[in-house]
Amino acid sequence: MLKAVILIGGPQKGTRFRPLSFEVPKPLFPVAGVPMLQHHIEACVKVPNLKEILLIGFYQPNEELNRFLFSAQQEFKMSIRYLQEFAALGTGGGIYHFRDQILSGSPEAFFVLNADVCSAFPLTEMLNFQKEHGEPNSFVILGTTANRKQSLNYGCIVENEDTNEVLHYVEKPSTFVSDIINCGIYLFNPEIFQHIGAVFQKNQQDMLLEEPTNGWHRAEAIRLEQDIFTALAGQGKLYVYKTLSFWSQIKSAGSAIYASRLYLNQYHTTHPERLASNKEGAPKITGNVYIHPTANIDPTAVLGPNVSIGTGVTIGAGVRVRESIILHGANLQDQCCVLNSIVGWDSTIGKWARVEGTPSDPNPNDPFAKMDSETLFRDGKLTPSITILGCNVTIPSEVIILNSIVLPHKDLNHSFKNQIIL
Repeated sequence: MLKAVILIGGPQKGTRFRPLSFEVPKPLFPVAGVPMLQHHIEACVKVPNLKEILLIGFYQPNEELNRFLFSAQQEFKMSIRYLQEFAALGTGGGIYHFRDQILSGSPEAFFVLNADVCSAFPLTEMLNFQKEHGEPNSFVILGTTANRKQSLNYGCIVENEDTNEVLHYVEKPSTFVSDIINCGIYLFNPEIFQHIGAVFQKNQQDMLLEEPTNGWHRAEAIRLEQDIFTALAGQGKLYVYKTLSFWSQIKSAGSAIYASRLYLNQYHTTHPERLASNKEGAPKITGNVYIHPTANIDPTAVLGPNVSIGTGVTIGAGVRVRESIILHGANLQDQCCVLNSIVGWDSTIGKWARVEGTPSDPNPNDPFAKMDSETLFRDGKLTPSITILGCNVTIPSEVIILNSIVLPHKDLNHSFKNQIIL
């Protein structure tokens, strides 16, 4: 029997995802038409003999999370539970804290997936790889190739090219170590808890030697990457399975549009029914587009490529949308234009208005390029990036909003460029 654990983090993370994370926990933000987490769950459900999915994080179990869990259980006919941490325990501390829940029913192995990655999730391939490599008690990291410069932003893996054993692991090195990076998707067996437990004991001993502080839970804060993988590398325990299929992190709102493109493209093989097609009396579709059945779209609108339209969206005559995510209840009035943008819940864009951002996509000419973790400001100026409208923003007719971030509940009265509108 197998299980899967998805690490969903908590509210003080995801700051780069504001203002969108004000309305909905980041793991539930819709990417390519479904909540980010649903892509993980759909991949887990396909693994033979996988019996339970556990979400670990420190979000308060709010209405949205409960509703998502309930509908996912109904849809996938599988036990999907949320385990709430009492504090941020790190990637290793969270699974160690809930080890009894993970080990109940004696699974022979379990997957651990970070919620903020977008991937084809080759989980079955990782299982087959583990059977072929090393002893049954080995652990597998999913790796992919990055370019030399960008590899410094990730965990870097040096492997034995013959056996794929991880010889050396460095998290975000200061100089080039390897172009194989950690994808944040792992296959463990119960023995991993002995290794995490050893770090926990060491942390406890270190704390006893220090002056007592109020950091009473610090011993439980354990990071898989720095505390566990670095120590396991070179011991014949840790292997890397390299994937050639797509992978990206979803750290910022700009990376959500890129992830949406990757998932929409994958729908051709996994969910062709989610892709809109050109029909008589329907809007013109170019490229991959997801339209929720409840959206109301004028047949003269032109959508795509890489567009995702949420529930109850209204799109008027002659509207042009490309490379954008339009969220629940938004209203795009006649002849407006939306490019490289995320339009928030219940926002309105007036007639003939233009909302446009600058994409922050990886270099298309470099097959190994990844998303840059863009900074909000560079040289004291706002870095040009996608335009984000928070929830319930009103853009008047005939104005232009360019490379800007608009916080929720704003009524704008003129054009803006390269600004954060508070």
